[in-house]
Amino acid sequence: MAKLGLNVDHVATLRQARGGVEPDPVTAAAMGELAGAEGITIHLREDRRHIQDRDLELIRRTVKTKLNLEMAATQEMVRIALKVKPDQVTLVPEKRQELTTEGGLDVILNQKLVADAVKRLRDGGITVSLFVDPSQEQIKAANKTGADYIEIHTGAYAETHSWKNQLQELEKIDAAIKLARKVGMGVNAGHGLNYVNIKPLAAIGGIEEYNIGHSIMARAILVGMDRAVRDMVELIKYA
Repeated sequence: MAKLGLNVDHVATLRQARGGVEPDPVTAAAMGELAGAEGITIHLREDRRHIQDRDLELIRRTVKTKLNLEMAATQEMVRIALKVKPDQVTLVPEKRQELTTEGGLDVILNQKLVADAVKRLRDGGITVSLFVDPSQEQIKAANKTGADYIEIHTGAYAETHSWKNQLQELEKIDAAIKLARKVGMGVNAGHGLNYVNIKPLAAIGGIEEYNIGHSIMARAILVGMDRAVRDMVELIKYA
């Protein structure tokens, strides 16, 4: 049965907006787990715009489920991951000027860089996932790096408002899932998912974990963290 990986980056974004100490993403992660999230995701960006090194260290110590660390495939980040030892690292593309991750990792273009990072992380006992678009070529390249998982970038699916286009994107995602599983890779998914578009996607099957942050935090502001997480967990499990 598919799981929810709760991304708490936006809690840190709100904290950093005032430069204070609250709200605390460490507390948010613990509350999310209590509400039923079966994993916690954080993105330690190179510019530290939201999650800080302290957050990563404390969440690593306190998380009871699985810690998934999103990060760029840089020497600095690989060193941090090998020191902190998250359960999983998801390698993502990163641009300083973007508001959020804008697309999948171009594994084809960065094959050696990605493969080197994957090897170092896996040698350190860390499961590795690559955040990629639902492209057959990118998935084949991802498999060649030795990564354990792909995380399908669902942005194109989430951003379309046409049912016809949504069906086309779902077909691409379904084909990507089938190829990844055929070559022995696990499949996660995330980006832009909310309480409406999660249902058709979850109905496809074959995805182990959905990493979702913004829509859950937006709802949590209105109804509370516990209910926001429980609502999403229920949609994922019973779609």
